[in-house]
Amino acid sequence: MVLMIASNLRAGVLLLATVTTGLTAGLFAAFAYAVMPGLARVDDRAFVAGLRSINQAILNGWFALCFGGALVCTLAAVLLHLPAGRRGPLPWLVAALLLYVLVLAVTAAVNVPLNDRLEAGAARLADPAELRAAFESAWVRANVVRAVLNTASFGCLGWALLVSRSLPG
Repeated sequence: MVLMIASNLRAGVLLLATVTTGLTAGLFAAFAYAVMPGLARVDDRAFVAGLRSINQAILNGWFALCFGGALVCTLAAVLLHLPAGRRGPLPWLVAALLLYVLVLAVTAAVNVPLNDRLEAGAARLADPAELRAAFESAWVRANVVRAVLNTASFGCLGWALLVSRSLPG
């Protein structure tokens, strides 16, 4: 009974890690292939207003659940697969965790500070063209990096799910 509960817990946490990481990867990818190319077509004032609105709207519970949940659940999946006999997926889980930590690092080092500068500049009524020039290309590059890293993390978790299916009980 205890073994079945532990097995179900491992499987459930791994599934949650995969889903939350996949949702976050999808968000960053959608920004890379749809949102930012769409905003690239608008004038500077609309670009700044659109990004400010998105940056304010994204700070919500659903985003926090996915963005933070991916880290927490992936770390939990690593820990739950440490016992002997459960380590088959461990290399993939560790890789997924490290890739996701890099996503967080890029977000914290590049995307969030750029978002903050855009907000501060707009609040003091800075020239929208200057704000855009200081923001757009750096933010887009960093977002593509985190989309690729996050998608790789998602792929590692998917592979870990497949490997975990082959483990006995």
